[in-house]
Amino acid sequence: MAFDVLSRGFRAAKNQLSGIAELTETNLASALEEVRASLLEADVAVQVADTFLESVKGKALGTLMRTRATQQGKRVRVGPAEQFIMLCQQELEALMAAAEPPITFLKHPATTGIMIVGLQGTGKTTTAAKLARLLERENEKKVLLVAADMQRPGAVAQLTTLAERIDVPSFSMEDMDPYAICVRGREHARRIKRNVVIYDTAGRLAIDEPLMVELSRIKAEAEPQEVLLVIDAMMGQDAIVTAAAFHERLGLTGVILTKVDGDARGGAALSVRAVTGAPIKYMGSGETLDKLEVFRASGVASRILGFGDVVGLMKDFEQVVDAERAEAKAKSMLSGSFTLNDFLEQIEMLQQMGPVQDVLEKLPFFAEAGAAGAQIDDAQLIRLKAMVSSMTPSERQSIELFQKQPGRLGRVAMGSGRSEREVAELLQRFGIMRQMIGNIGQQAGMLGKMPGLKRLARAGRLKEQVGLTGLDDNPMLANLAETLLEAAVAENASGARLATTQKRPQDRQKRKNLRKLQRKARKKSRR
Repeated sequence: MAFDVLSRGFRAAKNQLSGIAELTETNLASALEEVRASLLEADVAVQVADTFLESVKGKALGTLMRTRATQQGKRVRVGPAEQFIMLCQQELEALMAAAEPPITFLKHPATTGIMIVGLQGTGKTTTAAKLARLLERENEKKVLLVAADMQRPGAVAQLTTLAERIDVPSFSMEDMDPYAICVRGREHARRIKRNVVIYDTAGRLAIDEPLMVELSRIKAEAEPQEVLLVIDAMMGQDAIVTAAAFHERLGLTGVILTKVDGDARGGAALSVRAVTGAPIKYMGSGETLDKLEVFRASGVASRILGFGDVVGLMKDFEQVVDAERAEAKAKSMLSGSFTLNDFLEQIEMLQQMGPVQDVLEKLPFFAEAGAAGAQIDDAQLIRLKAMVSSMTPSERQSIELFQKQPGRLGRVAMGSGRSEREVAELLQRFGIMRQMIGNIGQQAGMLGKMPGLKRLARAGRLKEQVGLTGLDDNPMLANLAETLLEAAVAENASGARLATTQKRPQDRQKRKNLRKLQRKARKKSRR
């Protein structure tokens, strides 16, 4: 998880403050020590960590904190732990705050120039294509990609191929220096009426003088409005040194953080702005060309603190789902009409949204729902999809057919390459899921009894009490996420389970009797 190291420290600090009556210098020092340890472990620069902690401490001890607030006419209590988290949220957002919007485009007919710089291996060329796709789709710009990396073999061919994949024109010239390529690329963009030009420049394995001279000359001749540094989130402290060196020579206007989905410790996100003054404007995760998003300080701060990023999740959701159709489908599901066909649609939608680990990490309190460091296996979705796809249309519409004719299990198992036990377990979980979704539609109170949604409700209350941001509730998304959470995670190490509150008395008695027999057997074996 990208911010798992950071999150652990804040969770530990919050746990230490839970149950105390007020924030004092003594108990606050212990909590801040937990946070400091996680900041340093995550490769946050020492001076940045110390400044952050001093600011939180000063506000916690120097401000009169409200212990009670009024919400919808009711008096609610705000504990020291919530006060501490609120201050951390505010300071994290201030530490990473970026300009809005990330890019200020020149007015028509002028062409906005964006220069992409960075070291080799950080993903500059792929990021240039991702940015072009994002600007075309979200900002309705007409982009031209210019291949100005004449150092790395294959860089020009790679950019040309990526441009074709996203249906964006590219410009390149053989046997020309990069300065001339950029200048002619800008002229070409004007001729073909493209209002944004992105220059993919050369990098090195390390910062050296020839690289900086080349980049400085390109900037002087191409006159880009934006100079964006691509930084690998896995670089740790080296990312800070790199950013400072590039900023000194080129005057960076912003940073693009890549590989956030890897084993990144997340410290670069907290340090870059403080050290260079250049804000992080975009954040990339995954190899596919749709995995670039505008960096939102509130969303990242929320994920670090364990509140997820529902706003970011909704943006992912909107990219793959038609909102009106999804709302109509959700209403149908809540009325009790939920079939395996609907379930199959949800699996396919989740796959389009990216790795399930990334999606679930944006759910509020997902980290608390499972074991620390647990990784979700995307292959589980593939196995589920294979089993459902091996069923006939009538079986997907009515799982009761399997109860009437158990022999159907064998055919589905053989067709999907899974065991009959796995097919049976899928049907059992789906039956519980369908029942609970129907109950949700009839009885809103059941939402609070489902583990994931219980945490979501708690997050919502905390937001109301102390003003935390990034936790905008969306019932349709919550229902969808909880449903998929059960289906995709049930057999993994995360331990997130969908619990039913409709247990029959005889079932409870059977389990009770079974536990008694197990205890007797253990005692007998010891004797």
